[in-house]
Amino acid sequence: MLLELKTPQIMPEMKEARIETVYARAGQALKVGDRILDVSIDLGSAFQQNCPPISYYRLVAREKGWLRELNAAPGDLRAAGDVLARVSTEPDEPVDAPADRPLRLATAGILGHPMMWSAKPRP
Repeated sequence: MLLELKTPQIMPEMKEARIETVYARAGQALKVGDRILDVSIDLGSAFQQNCPPISYYRLVAREKGWLRELNAAPGDLRAAGDVLARVSTEPDEPVDAPADRPLRLATAGILGHPMMWSAKPRP
């Protein structure tokens, strides 16, 4: 069975998320509890505040499978609902068919950390 990991709509005001950290790699077997990605959400355009309302979240697998394709890299800005990855329930399953359903995920609020894309200096 093919599953899709889409950018989750974590809150109604969210339009997009930035990929901060990628933990999983294409070809990797995922088990329940594996970290897949960290993302950040900037709600500055939705709410006026004195400081940017940025929050961080970790996406964690809630079911096992094989990560077959990963279309996300640190720094990418992805709209809610964009397909970030395709996962299969069998290691050798063809991935050219439509997905049967979304990958089951847990989404947890986290603190920013030094491994995140936004924490690194850029030229």
